[in-house]
Formats: sequence, C-alpha cells, structure tokens
Amino acid sequence: MKPMLRVHNLHMSFQGREVVHGVTFEIKAGEKLALVGESGSGKTVTALSLLGLARGAWVRGEIRFEGRDLLQLQEHEWLGVRGSDIAMVFQEPMTALNPLFTIGDQISEVLQLKKGMTRQQAWTRAIDLLTDTGIPEPERRVNSYPHQLSGGQRQRAMIAMALAGEPKLLLADEPTTALDVSLRGQILDLLDSLQEKHGMAILLITHDLNMVRRFANRVLVMENGYLVEHGDVSTVLSHPQHAYTRRLVDSQPERNVFEPTDDAPVCMLGQGLRVSYPVPRAGWRGWFGRGEFVALQGADFHLKSGQTLGIIGESGSGKSSLALAALGLIPFKGDLKIDNRQWQFNAADDQPLRRAVQVVFQDPFSSLSPRMTVEEVVGEGLLVHAPDLNAMDRQTKVLAALREVGMDEEQFPGLLARYPHEFSGGQRQRLAIARALIVQPRMLVLDEPTSALDVSIQKQVLGLLQRLQRDMGLSYLLITHDIEVIQAMAHHVLVLKDGVVVESGGIDQVTRHPQSSYTRTLLAASYLTAGQTT
Repeated sequence: MKPMLRVHNLHMSFQGREVVHGVTFEIKAGEKLALVGESGSGKTVTALSLLGLARGAWVRGEIRFEGRDLLQLQEHEWLGVRGSDIAMVFQEPMTALNPLFTIGDQISEVLQLKKGMTRQQAWTRAIDLLTDTGIPEPERRVNSYPHQLSGGQRQRAMIAMALAGEPKLLLADEPTTALDVSLRGQILDLLDSLQEKHGMAILLITHDLNMVRRFANRVLVMENGYLVEHGDVSTVLSHPQHAYTRRLVDSQPERNVFEPTDDAPVCMLGQGLRVSYPVPRAGWRGWFGRGEFVALQGADFHLKSGQTLGIIGESGSGKSSLALAALGLIPFKGDLKIDNRQWQFNAADDQPLRRAVQVVFQDPFSSLSPRMTVEEVVGEGLLVHAPDLNAMDRQTKVLAALREVGMDEEQFPGLLARYPHEFSGGQRQRLAIARALIVQPRMLVLDEPTSALDVSIQKQVLGLLQRLQRDMGLSYLLITHDIEVIQAMAHHVLVLKDGVVVESGGIDQVTRHPQSSYTRTLLAASYLTAGQTT
C-alpha cells in the first residue's frame, strides 16, 4: 500500500542548532503509529513540522502528504491542510482550549471555516461530534466552558474539535498524560473506535511504552533528534536492538523498600477525618447562607515511621484534600495527629509541625521559583526553621542536602549560583527533594512526584526516594494515580472514591486481592493501559 505520509531526510534547526537529524518514516492510511522518546528527543517538533507549526525552525528535507510536498507550501496553503487533512490533539486541553468561548462555539468555528456550514448546521454537528466522543449530556455540555468540564471531558472535546474537519491523519501528542488511569484507558478506547469508524491514521506521540503496547501497530524510537529504531511494536519492545530502546524498556519502577518492624512508632494517625468546602446555594437559599461540598468523609488511616502510605483514586476522589489536611493547609474535622501533635492553625504553635512535614509537588518547574538560585531555593526553609545559622553554616547544610540527592559542585560547576531552568526535569525534582530534606522532616507528602518525568528519570527519582527512606527512616504520604508507582513504593494503600475510603490495607492485599469493585476497576484499567491481562 502506498503511504499516505512520507517523511524523508527531515532536518530541523533552531538558531543554528540542529535538533532533528535526517529522520525518515512513513504512515499508511488507517495505520496507528507511535513516535516514542523522552523530553528533548525531538518527537514533538517532528510532529509539529507536519502541520507547519514549528515556529522559528529551519526545516529541510521532504514531507509528502498524498504526493504533495508540504514544505513547499505557502502559509495560506497550509490553512487547507490543517484540520482538513491533518489535525492535532494536544497534551493539555486546558491550555489548548480558549477559556472565553464555549465548547460548542470552538467546534462550530472549525466546522464553519472548514466545511462551510451555517451556524445552526455547525451547532448540530458539534453536538453529534460530542456524542461520538462519549461526553454525557452533549446537548448541555455543548454550552459549557472548558473550566466547567472534567479533565477527561476536556480531552474528549479536544478530540471532537480535531475530528470536525474530518482529517485523514490525527496527531495525538501525549493525549492521556494528565489523566487518571481509568480515563487513560477510556481515551485510548475512544481513539481506537474513532480510528476504525473514520478510517483515519493516527500518529501517537508519547514517552509511555505501556500506551504504545496497548495502542499502536508500529513504533519509531527517537533519541536526541535521531531515529534510532523502528518496527512492529511487539518486535521492538520485546527484542529491542538499540541501547536507548533497551533502557526505555527496562525503565519500569522496581520495588526496593525497607520493611519497618511491627512495633515501629506511628508517625501520622487519622480518625474520622472530614474535609468540606463552602459552596453557593442556588436560588433564594443563597441569600441566607452557603452550602457545603464534602470532599473527604470519615477517613481512618495510619502511617508508621519509615513506611509509605499510598493514596489512589480518580480526580475528585479526595486525594488532594487529604494531603492538604496532612500539611495543615486547610481546616478539617476529626482527628489528625503527626507525632501525637494536632494542627492548631496558629503560626507559632504549628512551627514544629511545619518542619516535621514537608511536601514535594508534581511539577518541579512550577514549584521552584525561577528568580531564586539553587542555594536560595534549597536553603529557604532554614531561614524559618533555623534562623540562628549564619550564611556559611547555611551553605554547608545546602551542599549536604544536595549531596543527599546526588548533586554536587563537581558534577555541576557553579551549582549554588545556578537557576532552576538550567536543569532537566529530573534534576529539578532532586532540587525539590533537597529543599524538603534540608529541615530534617519526619514525613514527606509526595504529590504525584514522578508523573511529569520521563520513564527513565522516573525510575531514578523513585530509587532516590527509596534510598532516602531506608537511610533516614522517612515516612511518605504518596499521592498518585500510577499503580506501578504504588507497587514500587507503598507499604499500605488507601483507595478513595468520591471522598470515601472504599478499601485499605497492605500493598499485596489491595493490589492482588482487592475487595472493592472500584479497586478492581482501577487495577483492571491500569493493567489494560499497560497492555497486560488481569
């Protein structure tokens, strides 16, 4: 079969620096092809070049779509390609969708521009597209703004918008990275069914090999702008030939945790924990008071010293509310004790607990101030919790904390004077962990600590956290939707659904012999996304 798209000897440069080196591949009609690589591999800019969207890049080579070389097109000619022949689903729909317009308006705009429909025809067709993508109550949701939809619904709306022009090739750039595991499976199933229904080809851009196993027919592997391996998914991932592909395949999290003794002291204890938020009441009742949304209800749990308590559940399950309560950042009812101390919500009284409980956030880029040097970022906590230290002693402690997470001046000359943007994602997360460790906490709240990282970097960071727990006896409250991370790190697991604990117990009990149907559903979705059987 003659290929629909043929990319030959593609080179891309930014300001004289080449980032894509002679890449060649093809896509047949109706094919599902995966383009795999870690951050900086060149996979996303390669995909953007297929739509002429790699702004500021010098591009040479050939990109032939149905025989026409796209690189020879003028800008006005690209408008006939984008959306009609080739469309794209972006990684983060909240930033890709316009917050000022309803979902219906944004889909209708594509239909009016690409299909010449009237406003009424486009609106009706927008509802049909939302129905195809499985959004509930499409007649109502078509009038919703992006912020009024859940993450999965926003991604479905993005897919509906991409399908509006009836493209022959759909580019899906990390379409499930920001979603819960069950939603990931749903989106992959949706893309499967839509691909079969419309007969379009799909190029999936991802760093998630589990998704590749689950979805694609063929795979291309990129490293540092080079295409290093390609072939059938089963062959490449079962018998990788290139060292980089082997490293990716071997990057699954490994369990290497210390098992505390049965008499280890309890670090955190929660009994009947309840978290609620005020919400406006509808109609005249809103004049006389506000309503209440209960985010967490009656949660009981405990965490021993040197243990990890994993919290799993979908968006809206109450995971974040539990974490915020543990950090003393929101009011709550019930009992929550850390080292037998309660949060008093008074700065002076709570200072010892603020030191005992530290947090590592999901995205190290946004959680580290871009205006502060490494020395200032890591040492900031000492200004509050050890104000008597002089500058030299503070610097000594900063260097010691950095060494603990595997960073030193020999490896990174001028380390203390550098800024966060000068480091990779994994290195920034190490800085975030050093910042948390420098005040010698008893417990870390880990909020999706590896979900924003590439698979090989994820494995390194998890290994670091495991070593720190063994060496320092740290307790972790681990919040994640990644079952593999839970299996690698957790001693006990708490499963939340709609603010209620539906199951709790040891890691083997919960993951191998789940009692709750909801837990079984989460695990089944995780295994399905990973291309495994339950």
